[in-house]
Amino acid sequence: PMAQAALGSAGLHFDELNKLRVLEPEVAAQTAQLREECRAFVDKTEEFQKTVGSLIELVDQLAKAAESEKMKAIGARNLLKSIAKQREAQEQQLQALIAEKKMQLERYRIEYETLCKIEADQNEFIDQFIFQK
Repeated sequence: PMAQAALGSAGLHFDELNKLRVLEPEVAAQTAQLREECRAFVDKTEEFQKTVGSLIELVDQLAKAAESEKMKAIGARNLLKSIAKQREAQEQQLQALIAEKKMQLERYRIEYETLCKIEADQNEFIDQFIFQK
């Protein structure tokens, strides 16, 4: 015990296997425990980083998919606008054609009435000509 005290005052200690150590056995045990806790902490940190990396990758994939769907939706909307404009133009063309045909119908109706009047006049002339003989 006296030798141990003298060695202890010089900063030398014996461990449980009676090996000469510079650190006190309790300090050495605490150091080993701290080393294990640090290792465990580093392992958990690496696992956390992997998990976060996977999550970031997944979020990136979802963002790309969302962007792709957004572009498809914009394309579809633009196509619908284009189709609507085409239909509007087609409708205007058809309205113009209807107006043109109505005017043509009115001209034919007037021409028909004129021809009917001419026919009636000619029939009357023929009747008068026949009766005069």
